[in-house]
Amino acid sequence: MEIERPPHIDKKELLSVMLRSESIQIGNMIDKINETFEYWDSVKYKKCPSGCTPQQLWTYVKAARLRSSITIWDKYGVSLSLTNSMQKICHQFDMYLSGSKGNNSPIDANNKEQYLVSSLMEEAIFSSQMEGATTTRKVAKEMLRKKMTPRDKSQQMIHNNYQTIQYIVEHKDEPLTEELLLQVHRLMTDNTMDNPEDAGHFRGNDDVVVENGITHETVHTPPSYKEIPQFITDLCVFFNDENPRQFIHPIIRGIVIHFMISFVHPFADGNGRTARAMFFWYMLRQEYWLTEYLSISRVIAKSKKSYEKAFLYTEADGMDIGYFVAYNLKVLEQSFQQLQDYITRKHEEMKAASLFLRLGNFNERQAQIIKLFADDPNALVTIKDLEIRFGVSPTTAKTDIIGLLEKELVAEIPLNKVKRAYVKGSKLVELVDKLTS
Repeated sequence: MEIERPPHIDKKELLSVMLRSESIQIGNMIDKINETFEYWDSVKYKKCPSGCTPQQLWTYVKAARLRSSITIWDKYGVSLSLTNSMQKICHQFDMYLSGSKGNNSPIDANNKEQYLVSSLMEEAIFSSQMEGATTTRKVAKEMLRKKMTPRDKSQQMIHNNYQTIQYIVEHKDEPLTEELLLQVHRLMTDNTMDNPEDAGHFRGNDDVVVENGITHETVHTPPSYKEIPQFITDLCVFFNDENPRQFIHPIIRGIVIHFMISFVHPFADGNGRTARAMFFWYMLRQEYWLTEYLSISRVIAKSKKSYEKAFLYTEADGMDIGYFVAYNLKVLEQSFQQLQDYITRKHEEMKAASLFLRLGNFNERQAQIIKLFADDPNALVTIKDLEIRFGVSPTTAKTDIIGLLEKELVAEIPLNKVKRAYVKGSKLVELVDKLTS
């Protein structure tokens, strides 16, 4: 992916522009450009005011960004031009993503576990698919729900990702250490590395580049492996907020962690998956608890070209991470909207399932099981399926099924000499007919 570099700006000209006020028309253009943090390749096509060239407009844009620029990672010259739009979005997420877990929570208390299982699966699947896993979403979810042994590398990647996310949720309050970072990478890459010994270890050479997946052109050459030990030390300090001299909004700090792990590429492989997982961890550590319910990688996967460009734009424009921050804030917005849509859809499904509650002495889970068979007469479920679907214990799932077996609404069939599965029962059609009559 070839990125056109911005035009060179003379330092004296830039300083001159920074010290004077632009016209109202140009000021409005700058505000609109910086709202989405546009790069030169789109700015150059803007219709400029009379007497202003695209290059001059770009100079005004850069001057505005420099006025609000803060140092992020001095060692690699990483800075951030903080815009009003970024601050506004972060403020909104402070209210939405770290809001009440109680009565005002957007997620119904009875279905939190079900939503959580689904979202963690989605995150694991799409994060792995971005790195080359070819297993379909349907097959992957079945594998995770039924806790099946992965059959190939693609399934192993998804399985690893899911296990890693669960590990992070369990350890979310712990400070980051080198050992924990290596453990995350080890879990993420187990049985998927060309050299198995690379799992859970930092790379020991510079035989690594980031290539375009189609053209195989080199798009990024990471820093030397000799710089990795100091980077990891600095990363832990940054992650654990051990430098009180500079405040960086937690969401932006999490995005920086994502970027820096990808930029330094401390591992032979699995850097992208690990970087996204560490963003997830940092957000949970900062008590943005709704992050658990967002499938961030799903949105990234559907805009992978823009994701890659955000890295490239940053490097091409003097390591201004604003491109990557703006992109990821947009991803968070879309992920949150998808969560809201998902909750609305599930509420509608619950309403439909609740109709079955009127016809017998059923609990909500049993009503959903009945609805499942009513919607798909050929469906087949196991106790393990129900455990994962509803986030309940084996005993609870078994109790739900026994109640339906007694009413002949489901029937038991053997899968093998040990395992049993459940299909629609002889009286299910009669029950559905009552509902529709």
